[in-house]
Amino acid sequence: MLPMGGGPGAPPGVLEACWPARLPEFGRPLRRQLAALADLCGRALGAGTADGEEPAAARQAMWLYGLLDDVLESSLYVHPLRDGSGTVIDFRVGHVSRDFRDPAGRDRADLAGRPLLEIFPLAALAGGLFDHAVHVLSTGEPRHLSASVLSATGGEAAAAPVLDIRVVRLFDGVVLAWRQMDEAERLASLLEHAERLGRIGGWEENLLTGEIRWTESAFGLFGREPGAAIPLAELQTHVLTDDVYDVEQFRRTLLREKRAAAAAFRIIRPGDESVRHMRVFAEPVTDAAGTLAAVRGAYQDVSAYYHTQVALTATRDRLADTEERAEEEHRLAVRLQQAITPRSAQPVAVAGLDVAARYRPAGEGHLVSGDWYDTVLLPSQQVLLAVGDIAGHGIDAVTGMVALRNCLRGLAITGAGPASLLSWLNEVACHLTDAIIGTAVCGLYDPASRTLRWALAGHLPPVLVRDGSAAELPCVQDLLLGVDPEATYQEVTTSLRPGDGLLLFTDGLVERRDQPIDDALGSLLRAASRPVGAVAEYADHLLRNAASDTGDDACLVAVLVR
Repeated sequence: MLPMGGGPGAPPGVLEACWPARLPEFGRPLRRQLAALADLCGRALGAGTADGEEPAAARQAMWLYGLLDDVLESSLYVHPLRDGSGTVIDFRVGHVSRDFRDPAGRDRADLAGRPLLEIFPLAALAGGLFDHAVHVLSTGEPRHLSASVLSATGGEAAAAPVLDIRVVRLFDGVVLAWRQMDEAERLASLLEHAERLGRIGGWEENLLTGEIRWTESAFGLFGREPGAAIPLAELQTHVLTDDVYDVEQFRRTLLREKRAAAAAFRIIRPGDESVRHMRVFAEPVTDAAGTLAAVRGAYQDVSAYYHTQVALTATRDRLADTEERAEEEHRLAVRLQQAITPRSAQPVAVAGLDVAARYRPAGEGHLVSGDWYDTVLLPSQQVLLAVGDIAGHGIDAVTGMVALRNCLRGLAITGAGPASLLSWLNEVACHLTDAIIGTAVCGLYDPASRTLRWALAGHLPPVLVRDGSAAELPCVQDLLLGVDPEATYQEVTTSLRPGDGLLLFTDGLVERRDQPIDDALGSLLRAASRPVGAVAEYADHLLRNAASDTGDDACLVAVLVR
């Protein structure tokens, strides 16, 4: 700290000079330079005219601007512009340095006196140069913006070089100074950003002098203050107990075997007391004689990767468990369905009636559904013919199918007609199951009179094949099973003749994704319009020529009246 000169009388002030670090020496040449600078400052600030006039403000400004021109290459001295409430809304350029280089290539004379945001509109963006200048003006804290881009407009790519910008308060204004970074500085800045993004910190330790160098990022990874680097010999004292052996092995490989090494360990970071998962990579540095002189390497915080891997492993385990349970359920459902509805059967052999039943399971990769059929000779010598479809897929649909099929068999023993059987089956679905919803067609064939009494519950109607022509039987559709416990069903009686064929089936036999159900039924009727002949071969023919493409289960019961 030196007194300012300026002539006789008390000095107008003092000059304080600071350096970022201790100087190696403070010699006479530097002392002479500081004394001259103090004398110059005193004369500019305190000197009056020879006639005793007041100090000249204009001379002070000229001295200030001259100092900026000599010290800084590209700089702007800007004054704040405030609104009625005193809030800074912009800055006006008061001085442009003599050697100023505008990022957009504009002449310095074109910038003096203009608002800052008019010259650099993008500086108004949040966190931009304007915000930094306001902060510096209000707090006095200088800002250093390394590897920044200062664009004149949003579309001028050539006017956006990478700059090293410094913002400092000076009296009632702000100095904005920048210079374009050279290649070495840009590479250093790039390395700094790469370390930050990759959570990496570089380090080097001279084993001969004991000097340790850590990058700024390395201190942040360990939660340590700058200058508090950890020697390699003490690293194991900073890791969790379970990881000490791995760190010691890392040091042994690096120092004794003189080979590159890596290790993973955990630390408890001071401050937030969080457990961080770290990795260290290092290589030995030897002289010409092979003597180990130093080691250098990098630390990396891999906590985010570790936690992601843990989450992925847990997710894979849950998925594997879920898939295993799903496969087991699928196998159980298929076995249960096959036990109840075999794929090919001749269910009844009654005088005057040939029956063939076919079941086509869902395609590969599809869940089994609740399609079912039943053909059984009752004690009354009537034949129960039934086909149904439970909504849904999987084990729930199959257990629902089993429940309704067995209930229908038991109810049919009572001798009641098809409409009553469906009404009772509907009450079972509504009250005695877990919300089963489905469709069904139920018929009772009397061999003595060759008549079929039948009823529908939201199901596709039977198809009658007579004289080589197939047609749907006329019917009235009633509600699905399990929708309304008060639902009633209507019964229809159809007289059959020798040679007639009768088809009962589920929608999986005919459904197509690209056709309405009526059009899909038309394809079945065309395939069925032929003499029945042997009923088993006829059923196989229909199954082969089924036009369905949904991959759903399908049931078919084909009946020939002899």
